[in-house]
Amino acid sequence: MLGVRLNSELEGRLQDLCEETGRTKSYYAKKAIEAFLDDKEDYLKGIAVLEQKEPRVALKDLEKALGLDS
Repeated sequence: MLGVRLNSELEGRLQDLCEETGRTKSYYAKKAIEAFLDDKEDYLKGIAVLEQKEPRVALKDLEKALGLDS
């Protein structure tokens, strides 16, 4: 279950869309969340890892350690 508060302008736009298309607010909320995750999920996970301040290895050094440097 998820509750979302929208400002009146956004609520009105969503309500109009629902009335014109016969879809529910839940349908459009789900579609919006799916689109956001498809677009941003990997990026946000990467940022979270960087924020942990774990040791990092340069790609060049990793390739060398794995014997992949040419």
